[in-house]
Amino acid sequence: MDIEKFCRENCVERRGTGTLKWDSLQEIFGDSDLLPLWVADMEIQSPAAVREALVKRVEHGVFGYGAVENSYFDYFFAWQKKHHKVDLARENVRFATGVVGSLYAAVRAYTQEEASVIICPPVYYPFYDAILNTGRKLVTCELDNHNGYYTLDFEKFEKEIIDNKVEMFILCSPHNPVSRVWSEEELDTMFDICHRHGVLVVSDEIHQDFTYEGKKFVSSALVSNGKYKDILITLNAGSKTFNLAGLIHSHVIIFDKQLMAAYDAYIKGIGSPEVNLMGIVGVEAAFRGGEEWLENVKTLIIHNYNYMKQEFARELPEIIVTPLEGTYLSWIDLRGYLTGEETAGFIQNKCRLACDVGEWFSLMAHGFIRINLATDTKNVVTAVESIIKNIKEKVGE
Repeated sequence: MDIEKFCRENCVERRGTGTLKWDSLQEIFGDSDLLPLWVADMEIQSPAAVREALVKRVEHGVFGYGAVENSYFDYFFAWQKKHHKVDLARENVRFATGVVGSLYAAVRAYTQEEASVIICPPVYYPFYDAILNTGRKLVTCELDNHNGYYTLDFEKFEKEIIDNKVEMFILCSPHNPVSRVWSEEELDTMFDICHRHGVLVVSDEIHQDFTYEGKKFVSSALVSNGKYKDILITLNAGSKTFNLAGLIHSHVIIFDKQLMAAYDAYIKGIGSPEVNLMGIVGVEAAFRGGEEWLENVKTLIIHNYNYMKQEFARELPEIIVTPLEGTYLSWIDLRGYLTGEETAGFIQNKCRLACDVGEWFSLMAHGFIRINLATDTKNVVTAVESIIKNIKEKVGE
């Protein structure tokens, strides 16, 4: 693939279009003049099939209450079967306005206040919010960092569950921000521990379509031939895959009838939200006609990652770039050159970049940054050159 041609034809200017990533820099970072590489969406236009379907619906001109038609299920189920070997039926699926909202719903539907919920930092920061903002007890089992490659200590994980009487585990798979694609053996071990101790598993699989280097995403529903479906609530969406977060549409997948009944009862109690008409239209079109686009985007992501990793290795070899197994987010350890306390300010004020910083994901991750690679290569080049230049100047002081 011609990377420059792809970027030229598909990457667009987003500043001034009312986007969180570009137009809320002053509010979030206190500085509007930064290059944003933070929140996980793209500068890449969504697939042509999506844009065409949305234009057709707009031209129809009526935006009343939406319904999910047979074709949506057909294309969604076909995508899951082809790409992830997951068989779904309508009774397994509910719709929501986003994975983050569904995390809150799951915590509230299946646990009571003061219940213990475990997560494995460094991890997507809304996981913390879904626990703390609902009055539950936060339990953490920090992942082990082996020179940039992360694993879970299963003995420590089980001990935390037992000691804290944990009732729910929120899993990130693939894991954001450390890019791990968990193997089936790892998932089986996690789930076996949870099963033995009566712990429900909520699996956030929103990045399921982004894997590389021969790594295969394993859906939680398939682990040990579906052995753990009776403790499993799975969350996914087309939003990350096809850059559709603003269409506010996601899936809650539950196989166990009792778990589904409890979820339905909770949703009924708060007033079931209507589906987003444009979300249904756009996501269906993406599942129908977005496969080639996705492969091109993944090629761009890998190109950006390889460029960044090679430049850092040559110019600043003590920077540790975590292997990119999954997601489109690169986790970078700058502690070889910067102290943890100064990293966030240095990246923003000296390098002029808006990045997610390590302490957002873990209290033990000062000195790390997360860079979004799903963007025009020129943005990654600008960021890498700025980091190299400014660290070299600092080290040479």
